[in-house]
Amino acid sequence: MTQERIRDLDGRHLWHPFTQQQGWSREEPLVIERGFGTDLIDADGRRYIDGVSSLWCNVHGHRHPGIDKAIRDQLDRIAHSTMLGLTHPLAAELAERLVEIAPPGLERVFYSDSGSTATEIALKMAFQYWHQQGESKRRSYVCLRDAYHGDTIGAVSVGGIDLFHECYGPLLFDAHHVTPGDAAELECILDFHDSEIAAVIVEPLVQGAAGIRVQPPGFLRRVRELCDNHDVLLICDEVATGFGRTGTMFACEQERVSPDLMCVAKGLTGGYMPLAATLATERIYEGFLGAHEDFRTFFHGHTYTGNPLACASAIANLDAFESEGTLLRLQPKIRLFAELLREVAEMPEVLEVRGRGFMAGIDLGDYDPALRMGHRATLAARERGAIVRPLGDTIVLVPPLAISKAELRRLVSITREAIVAACAEVSAGAQPTPLPAAANGELRRAA
Repeated sequence: MTQERIRDLDGRHLWHPFTQQQGWSREEPLVIERGFGTDLIDADGRRYIDGVSSLWCNVHGHRHPGIDKAIRDQLDRIAHSTMLGLTHPLAAELAERLVEIAPPGLERVFYSDSGSTATEIALKMAFQYWHQQGESKRRSYVCLRDAYHGDTIGAVSVGGIDLFHECYGPLLFDAHHVTPGDAAELECILDFHDSEIAAVIVEPLVQGAAGIRVQPPGFLRRVRELCDNHDVLLICDEVATGFGRTGTMFACEQERVSPDLMCVAKGLTGGYMPLAATLATERIYEGFLGAHEDFRTFFHGHTYTGNPLACASAIANLDAFESEGTLLRLQPKIRLFAELLREVAEMPEVLEVRGRGFMAGIDLGDYDPALRMGHRATLAARERGAIVRPLGDTIVLVPPLAISKAELRRLVSITREAIVAACAEVSAGAQPTPLPAAANGELRRAA
């Protein structure tokens, strides 16, 4: 299929996520045809550093031989069968592997297919658990301001980004919102409302979609203590922060916190297949046990729960963590990333740089939304050979863990140049221009 045909079909039929289609239709779309290592390759063979890990999920690079082989091998067996009333070897093996690497106490694994569904499951588990313990008044939640836990209705109810969530207010249940890092405010809410609260839900250490907002040291540990003091469940959403993204397998580990429920997705399969899991303690699991006629079953499920191909890719991804020493090899790259970002923070065009591990947000300040400063920087980076994404006017860098030091330096260098170019364009009063079909000669052609 020609690029022209792809672009025509896209313009006539596709509706892209988190995209204002009116603006999209005025630009020349970038058609990604393949990938290799930490590069994305367009239909003309031009390479771009995958600076956002294909939306924060790619870990070991594209076309990783071990993950590719695992999926091909599984195709010779079966692509899918339901887990309602059945099981299969890889679902059982992956559950064991997840329990082995998870924070202590998380013993049960419930599969789904995205971060949003993993969150929905955790919220419903917490609610039903208390209901079956005879505490039916526990029907509210505490979450952080500027939180993001997904786009389904329950996940949005415990979200806090007005731009994404305000419109859906009439559909949502109420939640108590706490200022990130303010343990005293959380304590006050729990003091007054603990008998009504089913769970506290947090993104541990870093709030991703809020613009890579980093919590102060000790905050997560204090949240755990307060939940224990008030007998409230703690849900940790590790969808974005899990699988090495903050430097440890899970962010919770850095403050020695074990939640009652933990949500994982994104990096679970190395960025290959849609798969998520909600991990629970044995205490919560046992709260759902009973005779059939007691109807204590967790009435929730998905057609593709525990899909064998997805489980195969997840197991191969965990194998790669072990065989390639991914977390150990990541540490010097995290230090280099921090050094490079300190230089970015000194740029006059940059208001602030925030980050933890391999998650960074470069805040350009508060511009008129009509200027689309973050988007301009994204297009400028693309012209120079890197794919980055903005959250408003914050440029987000979340590279694959497998990126080399040389490519990491190049990614940050391109981002710096792109920010300077975008700010210069705005200062000159230029209007937005569509990205040309062919980018400049700095892009490398695929072999």
